[in-house]
Amino acid sequence: MLHLLTDPQAWANLLTLTALEIVLGIDNVIFLSIVTGRLPVHQQPLARYIGLGLAAAMRVLLLLSISWIMGLTAVAFTVLGEAISWRDLVLLAGGLFLLVKGTLEIHHMTEGEGEGEGGSSAGKRGMGLAAAIAQIVLLDIVFSLDSVITAVGMSQDLPVMITAVLIAVGVMLLAAKPIGTFIREHPTLKMLALSFLLLVGVALIADGLHFHVPRGYLYFAIAFSAGVECLNLIAARGRRRRAAAARGEG
Repeated sequence: MLHLLTDPQAWANLLTLTALEIVLGIDNVIFLSIVTGRLPVHQQPLARYIGLGLAAAMRVLLLLSISWIMGLTAVAFTVLGEAISWRDLVLLAGGLFLLVKGTLEIHHMTEGEGEGEGGSSAGKRGMGLAAAIAQIVLLDIVFSLDSVITAVGMSQDLPVMITAVLIAVGVMLLAAKPIGTFIREHPTLKMLALSFLLLVGVALIADGLHFHVPRGYLYFAIAFSAGVECLNLIAARGRRRRAAAARGEG
């Protein structure tokens, strides 16, 4: 670790890898916000801490098992002449899970089912803390694998990789609550977040089938849509203020 303090190249690698890990963590934070938003308000902080704590632990453990991680990218078997690795299977399973989860959430959102107390849909649908954490863990496995393979591909310095991952998870922890609150208070943004998860699910399936979709395309699409929606929210707030002022004058 001492060389990290004195080696400019190590600092450059740390900053680059940290930025990339934070970007790759966006989908993790959005999924976490969607799932914890279904819990009673008093359980949401605990679910966030447990979910991101497990994410950090899994990433560090995977980094400490680099040889095993590299083994996951080796060919496990072939199907119709197509080589399939264990990593491909994990990505396919994660992508399918995101598609199912996103579709169900959109269905319940548009149908207006399961609204319970505290703005959570835990009431009628029975979403509990254990179920929420189980879902978070399932996706953490996929996101952690993707994150660690990216880290290993960019740097061979284990302390730098672990430091970058821990910093990124810390940023995710700070961002999870405000992002979750903002999404929960604006249903149209929640729909955009769910659409983003569907896009990520499709990208994971494509990666599992060896059709790589650059994440930058997905992030640009959702950032553009979110920007347009924020302009809509600002315009709607302005209309409400003008309407309130007009009523006051009347």
